[in-house]
Amino acid sequence: MPIPAQDLLRCPVCAGAWDPWRSSDRFLVCGSGHRFDVARRGYINFLTGRGTRFVPDTADMVSARDRFLTAGHYAPIAGALAEAAAGALVTPTADDGGPRPSVGSLPRAVLDAGAGTGYYLSAVLDRAPGAAAVALDLSPHALRRAAKLPHTAAVVWDLWRTLPLGDASVDAVLDVFAPRNVPEFARVLRPGGLLCVVTPLPEHLAELRGILPLLDVPAGKAEDVAHAAAGAFAVESVRAVRFPLELDAEAAADVALMGPAGHHASRDAVLAGLPGVIPRATAAVELSVLRRR
Repeated sequence: MPIPAQDLLRCPVCAGAWDPWRSSDRFLVCGSGHRFDVARRGYINFLTGRGTRFVPDTADMVSARDRFLTAGHYAPIAGALAEAAAGALVTPTADDGGPRPSVGSLPRAVLDAGAGTGYYLSAVLDRAPGAAAVALDLSPHALRRAAKLPHTAAVVWDLWRTLPLGDASVDAVLDVFAPRNVPEFARVLRPGGLLCVVTPLPEHLAELRGILPLLDVPAGKAEDVAHAAAGAFAVESVRAVRFPLELDAEAAADVALMGPAGHHASRDAVLAGLPGVIPRATAAVELSVLRRR
């Protein structure tokens, strides 16, 4: 039995396809003999022996993110993203003449770049049952969760490298608070496919910045996305998603520690710095939807 969505993946060493006779549900072997084992928790590490200069999220950071997201605090973001991506993953499309022999006859496919635990990807797949998915992230701790999603290959990878997917192999790319390798997104998307990017607005969690170790958000992130994508993409829409957040101390600590602060701040220190009453906060993001030309 093959690994889920393995046909979307390419060898990260030589970009070759997998040898079906030498591969199994426990490892992938390409035509040149490069082998990658599936971890006991279901993900595949394509960075083995290659390394990266970036630091992956720790187990504690991932646990904080999992608690915060599964509590539903960012459900409106997941819902907006799923609605946007459904246009590429649900409606039928005729053959576009590209490398995929017949788009209408193959399962739809989505890449979640910086998937984390797979929370947002799960919402998208709920709207597109049967779609194949690839979840890329630097953290094995996060991908243990993403690997549980149906029809999903969870792969440890550095998003700033050439993505381990074939040309024009997916119908949608998701990027939620993650690095944006726009040239590679353009390469792996089929013509007409959608790039759905979620970026924070300057007012995102602004009420909490005085009491939590949160980074300031510069203005113009959606404009930066559109500028970087101008050659290969047309902007379909840019939508603001704003909603109130009422958090207790534990959830407030989670929202801080699931981000960059989790690399250097302790939970006890964050909790000790909180006031008796947590201010009501505002979640404020922009969802940019771009179509591959």
